[in-house]
Amino acid sequence: MLKQEQPLVSIITPCYNSQKFIAETIKSVQNQTYTNWEMIIVDDCSTDKTEQIIQNFVQSDSRIHYNQLKCNSGTGIARNEAVKRAKGDYIAFLDSDDLWKPEKLSKQIKFMQEKDLPFTFSFYDCIDEEGISLNRRVEAPLVLSYYQLFFCNYIGNLCGIYSVDYFGKIPITPFRKRQDWMVWLSILKEIRTARPVPESLAYYRIRENSMSSSKGSLLKHNFGVYRFFHKFNIVVSLCCMVGFLFTQLLIKPRYSQVLKSGM
Repeated sequence: MLKQEQPLVSIITPCYNSQKFIAETIKSVQNQTYTNWEMIIVDDCSTDKTEQIIQNFVQSDSRIHYNQLKCNSGTGIARNEAVKRAKGDYIAFLDSDDLWKPEKLSKQIKFMQEKDLPFTFSFYDCIDEEGISLNRRVEAPLVLSYYQLFFCNYIGNLCGIYSVDYFGKIPITPFRKRQDWMVWLSILKEIRTARPVPESLAYYRIRENSMSSSKGSLLKHNFGVYRFFHKFNIVVSLCCMVGFLFTQLLIKPRYSQVLKSGM
């Protein structure tokens, strides 16, 4: 892998009606100790003040780029458009309501370069809609296999970074949910295992009525990954869901710890 002191990192951020959170998300990127990045924001036709807020940042920071889809098409299409526009050596992901800690990029890129890894991720902390800590940290196996990832998405979308030099630009599926899991599965199918930076480098926001807080929606979209992404028949997909439920209920909780204090 070509090693540079600060290779360009392209940050992929889709958004839709994100006026409540987008400014804080952008500021968390601007506060990075790692400075060689571009933030590509693709707006899925917001109807609130999202565009106005982003344009204020664009005018003062040339590293931030704003684009808008012609019609509302879903998060997958928005992410894919951002990936197409990316010019970086690495591609990272950050949704419009999540946050990065200041040393996120510095630590993660250094980890990738020192260990010669084309892909990595990190742990993350959970916050609520108002940004208040939920005192929960989500971790993952220190060596994550494709088989483990197949039955449970241990990798938060806001934490993954991959090398464009190694993988090329990985296309995002047009599915409206779980595109991140499908990207990670594509990556691990090629490299077999992945290693995280073993610390929390981001804040994941759990919002009311979101898929993260809706177990029924989670099951529906995970079934869709097996049925349509892997192209399994219904019986095999249902069997995979049994493995997913077992992992989700009995194994993944072992990688979630309660924090003693808040943010």
